[in-house]
This record gives sequence, structure tokens and C-alpha cells, in this order.
Amino acid sequence: MKLNKQRATWALIALLLALMLAACGGETFVEDGGDAPPVEPTSAVIAAAPTLAPTATTAPTATPLPTATATATAVPTATATPLNPLSIEAMRQGSYPGSEIQIVQKLAPGSNYQRYIASYESEGNTINALLTVPNGEKPPTGWPVIIFNHGYIPPAEYRTTERYIAYTDAFSRNGYIVFKSDYRGHGSSEGDARGGYGSPDYTVDVLNAVSSMKQYPDADPNRMGMWGHSMGGHITLRAMVTTDDIKAGVIWAGVVGSYEELMNRWRRPGSVPTSIPSSARRWREDLTQQYGTPEENPAFWNSISPSSYVADLSGPVQFHHGTADTTVPIEFSDSLNQRIEAAGGGVEYYTYPGDNHNLSKNLATALKRSVEFFDKHVKNAG
Repeated sequence: MKLNKQRATWALIALLLALMLAACGGETFVEDGGDAPPVEPTSAVIAAAPTLAPTATTAPTATPLPTATATATAVPTATATPLNPLSIEAMRQGSYPGSEIQIVQKLAPGSNYQRYIASYESEGNTINALLTVPNGEKPPTGWPVIIFNHGYIPPAEYRTTERYIAYTDAFSRNGYIVFKSDYRGHGSSEGDARGGYGSPDYTVDVLNAVSSMKQYPDADPNRMGMWGHSMGGHITLRAMVTTDDIKAGVIWAGVVGSYEELMNRWRRPGSVPTSIPSSARRWREDLTQQYGTPEENPAFWNSISPSSYVADLSGPVQFHHGTADTTVPIEFSDSLNQRIEAAGGGVEYYTYPGDNHNLSKNLATALKRSVEFFDKHVKNAG
């Protein structure tokens, strides 16, 4: 009888141990990973993050998440989805202190103005620029200024004193300080040339050029305009919806379409030159991989398109575009002109039948119109 009681007791102990081991084994399986469901963002966090392209990892899981996990992941959107540096809101939050302008070299003078290679600082990079200053008695408030944004030139081939000579001369001869930034990585300027569309770098350099020129003793900080050609037109538009310092802008053959238009309606002839750094060539692929296509994630692509913010332009804009331009489609200027008109902004738009990307057949006319526009809205502003 006693033996039977002992056997029953041992059987009960064995049963209890088996149950305890089974429970521990289940916890170990989940904690080790195994087939346990991954911890995903809650549906509320996903909905509050429009810049994230839909992916398999963001799909809701069939297994409910523990309450503690949901509370931990419900962080503010600004923390969970930081603004892309290209977004206009991110650029508005940036700092562009510029620096004191240094004269690097004095060049041969123009007809009625002095010419220099100058430099300034932008995000720790020393950037060179062409600087022209009118002769004669400086106005009481200083000379009016045109920040000059050049178009794409292979960075390794770029030289501060080459290209755009006739363009800068037209403004310099008419009583303007002209400041043409090289952009980082161009010529002997420091930094990496990462392109004008997939990176905000060149616009940052231009915004620092604006701040540097505001500190220049001969310049009037309240009379500043901006001119841009091709890629420089994109930079001009981006700058004018970021800062209020630019009184008026003139854009020739500008890459001023929305990013949706740049992605889907811009097919430049020929292959992309290998002289363009790979980081500048693959911006479409990189952004699409991270955020999805414009059709899948329009909120993101609108957030980085300055054309979506034309109601906030710092001043009136004048466009020039040749109808035979095979480099940048005239539809970009058509579209932006319509956007600005719809927003009630100030805009002038000139087209040149049969002319090319550089408006070679109508250069004198386009320059005359540009000078007159700056005279009205910058030189005689206020």
C-alpha cells in the first residue's frame, strides 16, 4: 500500500515537471524569434507617414500586437518619418548663414565694372564664384544684386571664368552686382557634386551665396534678384519658395516641372554622360526605391517639388523658353506658368519659335527683357 502511494506521488511529480518544461519551451521559441510575427508599426503610425512607400513589411499582420508594443511604437510622426532633405519644409528649416566674401583673384575689368574670383563658405565647403561690381559711386543703400545660377556643366570641366560671359555681362553693364556660384564640386570648389535634382546641395550653396552677399559691404541686401538657366532654373525656383530674400526671378529654359513630370515626361536625347557622378545619375531609382513612384506616393513627390509651392514664391517670375528646345521640354515652363497664374502670382512668359535651349537666335531680345524685368522688380523695388 505504501509502495503504491509512493508510485502515485512520483507520477504526479513527473506530470508537473512535464507541464513546466512544455511551458518554458514555448516561451523560448517566441523569444528566440523562430516563426514569431515581426513587430510592425501600428496602422495609425503607417497612416501618419505618407512618405513611406507601401512595402510587404508595412502590411498589417494577422497576429494582434501586444498593447505594450503598440504604445511604444506610437511615436510622433516627425520622429518616425523625418523629412527628406529635398522637401521644401526641410529646406525652410535649414540654416544658411553664408560667410564673409573673400577676394581670391582680381580679373581683367569689364566695360564699366570690376571682375573678381571670390569665395564663400557653404556647409564647411569653400565655394568659388564670379563676382562683378559696377564702377562709379555706390547708391546710398548699396548696389542691387543678381544671384546667377548656371546650368549643368560637367563639374570636372567647369571653370569659374568660362561660359555665360555674354549673360553676366548684360547684367553687370546695367548697374548690378552679379554673383555666379560655382556650386560645390565644380572646378576648384570644395565638396562633392551630387547633382541638382536628387540632392539639395546646389540650392544650399546658392542660399548661402545669398546670405554671403547680404553681408557684402557694396551690396543692397534688400534688392536681390535671381537668374537661372536650365538646372539653374530649378535651383532658382527652389530657392524662391525657401527664402523671402529674392525679390524677383528670371528663368531660361528651366527644369521647372514637378518631380512627377521630371520622372515621367523628361527623356533627354542620348545616354547620360559618364562624366556625371553615379550618385547624380541614379536619383530617380534611389527615390523610387525608398518612397515609391509618384503614382504610388504623390504626397512625397509633391513635398519635394517646388512647383507645388508657387503660392509662396518670394516675388514675380519671368520665363523664357524656345519651342525647339531638345534638352528641356517647353511643357515644363508651360505647366509652371499655368500654376503661378492659377495661384494669383506675378508671372511673365516669353516663348521663342524655333529657338534652342540657349535661345541663341533671340539672345539679345531675351537679355533685354530680363534686364528690364530686374530693373522694375529689383533695382526700383520699393
